[in-house]
Amino acid sequence: MIESINSSEHWSGYQLIDSGNHRKLERFGDFTLIRPEPQALWQPSLTNKEWLHHAHAEFIQKGSYGGEWKKLKAIKDSWTLNYIEKGLKLKFKLSLTGFKHVGIFPEQADNWQYIYNHMSQIAKKEPDVKFLNLFAYTGGASLAAKAVGADVVHVDSVKQVVSWAKDNMELSGLQNIRWTIEDALKFVQREVKRGKKYHGIALDPPAYGLGTNGERWKLEEQIDELIHATAQLLHPENYVYILNCYSLGFSSLVVDNLLRSHFPKHKNHFSGEIFLKCQTGYKLPLGVVGRLNSNDIHG
Repeated sequence: MIESINSSEHWSGYQLIDSGNHRKLERFGDFTLIRPEPQALWQPSLTNKEWLHHAHAEFIQKGSYGGEWKKLKAIKDSWTLNYIEKGLKLKFKLSLTGFKHVGIFPEQADNWQYIYNHMSQIAKKEPDVKFLNLFAYTGGASLAAKAVGADVVHVDSVKQVVSWAKDNMELSGLQNIRWTIEDALKFVQREVKRGKKYHGIALDPPAYGLGTNGERWKLEEQIDELIHATAQLLHPENYVYILNCYSLGFSSLVVDNLLRSHFPKHKNHFSGEIFLKCQTGYKLPLGVVGRLNSNDIHG
């Protein structure tokens, strides 16, 4: 089925206050930021004066990717944000980076809860639960799986964000996640040859990217191959699978068809948009997601 997910419902420490004019106004704990948002094509509800009243810093875009932060009020270069929801307790380090990101994608909270809930159920059936997180960034999905005691493999091609994820693990009071700095597709293909199996797999591929040795990644050209390979890694009986994509113009119907193609036995898999609801009422789309688990195979 194709629906939409409001991840705002999972947060107390984060709030999307307003959006519009290609920007978004967000509160991360004690600090409020203005960041670029290409999908916010509408007019904001609040005035520019009200935005500046709220904001501690604004990211000024320079070029296609980089830029700099303009500090409007006193703000730390690094701080922490707690995520506490339905038994899952995590802590994240946030920082003002030169690429508008701060170390967390708040819309992913619903995926974290999905992982936590379903991996908890699997852990009751399986003695040694394994979870693979691909394009894992700063590790929200890795932490959610580790919180239920899973053996977690965290894969990302950028050394700095893997170090950041390790900081988040330690802040969250967790340990023993296995860190792998490597191209995701190469890693998966090698795991298939080794006959490895995982009870949970999450992948959040970018539209474009480079692996550790300059391997070129383009979502539209390689996503089918990657899903085919990861499908072979799933445990035959107890599993959870999440495909998340943030790419302008990438439809939830594409995700739905990809899952139907590679998991034909599943009757009730989920696909749809993830969004955050502004305090002012707008719904900001922030990607598409497909999810399935071993309980969905019937019906």
